[in-house]
Amino acid sequence: MKSVTVLTLRDMKQAGEKITSLTAYDYSFAALLDRAGIDIVLVGDTLGMIVQGHASTLPVTMEDMVYHGACVARGLERALLIVDLPFLSYQQSREQAIVNAGRLMSEGGAHVVKLEGGEVMADTVRFLVERGIPVCGHIGLTPQSVHQFGGHRVQGRGDEAAGRVRRDAQALAQAGASLIVLEAMPAELAARITEELPIPTIGIGAGVDCDGQVLVLYDMLGIYPRRTPKFAKNFLQGAASPEAAIKAYIADVKARRFPGPEHTFHNV
Repeated sequence: MKSVTVLTLRDMKQAGEKITSLTAYDYSFAALLDRAGIDIVLVGDTLGMIVQGHASTLPVTMEDMVYHGACVARGLERALLIVDLPFLSYQQSREQAIVNAGRLMSEGGAHVVKLEGGEVMADTVRFLVERGIPVCGHIGLTPQSVHQFGGHRVQGRGDEAAGRVRRDAQALAQAGASLIVLEAMPAELAARITEELPIPTIGIGAGVDCDGQVLVLYDMLGIYPRRTPKFAKNFLQGAASPEAAIKAYIADVKARRFPGPEHTFHNV
């Protein structure tokens, strides 16, 4: 079985084939996702909320990400593994970023590291990429900035805000990012960014026109005990097993059935 790489994702974008992604935080779920045929497994700092029970992603440490990344890596044979750089592990300096990104790869098994922020992080992205570390960007609603945003609010509504998000996307692509997560933004804006960029976009609450989709696994299975975001869907309802639910998610993303209108934000 051929492994998924960043070049695979670029080819999928060019071919118009949708990219599928889900989060995982342990070996067993990682193996299940890999067996079901997922393209990307993301070890997100959402583990702070999903696994640890915190109110946000901010308390998550580098040690947490290395540990969970290594657990997930052991369960994968085909899927591309992306691991988040947690809050304040990369913002201080480029040198801090490369040390911690290197740990996620050498100790945590990551193929790609993910960081939040647009134009302000472009220099850091370029620094990492030039030194052999593939980077996934993340713009729109960036959970590590949740207090600055005043909560989990849709980003990019209105011409000025949309312009900022588009500039962020262009800056990350020009800096050498391999792909970009677009979170909680109007579908029209995400579609325009996806069309403009040479690299894949992965949407979460960003409409069906992104090159791929990602969800938090526990939201997709309907087992997270707190509020589920509008852009999530419980695929376990009506499915015979978690694996069947994951396969249904993959099929719906590939066929553009998910996300539907009820999972989508617009400009107004």
